[in-house]
Parts: sequence; C-alpha cells; structure tokens
Amino acid sequence: MKKALVAECFGTGWLVLGGCGSAVLAAGFPNVGIGLLGVSFAFGLTVLTMAYSIGHISGCHLNPAVTIGLAAAGRFEKAKILPYIAVQCLGAVLGAGILYLIATGKSGADIGGFATNGYELNSPGGYNLMACLIAEVVFTFVFLKIILGATSKDAPAGFAPIAIGLGLTLIHLVTIPVTNTSVNPARSLGPALFVGGAALNQLWLFWVAPIVGALIAGVTASKE
Repeated sequence: MKKALVAECFGTGWLVLGGCGSAVLAAGFPNVGIGLLGVSFAFGLTVLTMAYSIGHISGCHLNPAVTIGLAAAGRFEKAKILPYIAVQCLGAVLGAGILYLIATGKSGADIGGFATNGYELNSPGGYNLMACLIAEVVFTFVFLKIILGATSKDAPAGFAPIAIGLGLTLIHLVTIPVTNTSVNPARSLGPALFVGGAALNQLWLFWVAPIVGALIAGVTASKE
C-alpha cells in the first residue's frame, strides 16, 4: 500500500508539472508556442508515461474521479479511496509548487491564470456554468469508459496506456476552450491554490462534475 501511495503522489505531481507546465511555460513561447495541440498531447503523454512506469504499482489513477469511478465499477477497493485521493491531491500541490517556482524564476514573471480551470469569465472561451458542467461530466464519463474498457481482461494486453493517454489528449483538444480541461479534481486543485480568488471560488465545479461523470461510468459498467 505504501508503495502505491508514493507512486500515486509522484504520478499526479508529474501530470500537473508536465501537463500544466506545458500550458504555463510553453503554450505561447516565445510568440508562437506549442498551442492547444501541444498542451493536449502533453497531458496525454504524462498519463501514458506514468501508466507504463507505475501502473503495475498503483494502477496509475492520478485522479480522484478515476479512483472513485473504478471503485463504483467494482474494480478498486473502497477502503483505499480516501488514501489514494489524499496523496493525489498532495502530488498535485507539489507539482504545482515546483511549476510555480520555475514560472516565477525570471524578471517580470507573471503566472497569469496558471492553467487553472473556470467557467463564465474564467472559461477560456467564455462558456457559461451549464456548458462547463456538461462538458466536465460527459468527458469524465467518457474518460472512465475508456479506462474501464482498455484495462478489461478481454482487452489487448499492453496497449491500455496508449488508449488512455490518447483518450485524454482528445478530451483536451475538445474541452480546453471550454473549461481549460479538468476531468481531474486534483489537477484543478494544485494550480488553484497558487492563484486563489476566482480559481478557488470555482473549484467546486471541478470536483463535483468529474466525480459525477466518473460515478455514472462506474455504476453503469458494474451492471454490464
């Protein structure tokens, strides 16, 4: 259990550092950076690399919604839910902290939104609360379905990390303009703590919506 918790903490930190770091440090650098496409692939690659690295240790959840969804599907022990969520949140905060130290390490540094998630005025595309709620619920639901299907005993062995990583990439390609893409409460928590204000005030959505989507996916999977 200890090794699994350390792995989840490390992996979630890497997801925030690599994924959010691509948005904060590289998306617009110097004038034309990696953009939406690059950031989307960065998030997908963090999950893909960690799935191969720590999947055999912890299952590579890196996401409280994934942990809850897998438990709802009968694929994860309910007693381990809270410890997993705790270390995922810790890892996300540590990853965001490292990113903050890097991002502020030059003269005149401005972290801006720091890859936080939001709705209304804090949505990259100005989408309202309902649109953002729907996006987060639906795309987390789909993400869990991808995970459940790719890790099924009947799925081709060894390819799950690729399917899951590409699935997360596609989700980002669609939803970055809407919410800046969460589908992961821990990923939202880390950057929000360093920005405060509206990012923290709106954080509730990026806990509630992903967990609801994951629960729906898990409960329906358990009945299949």
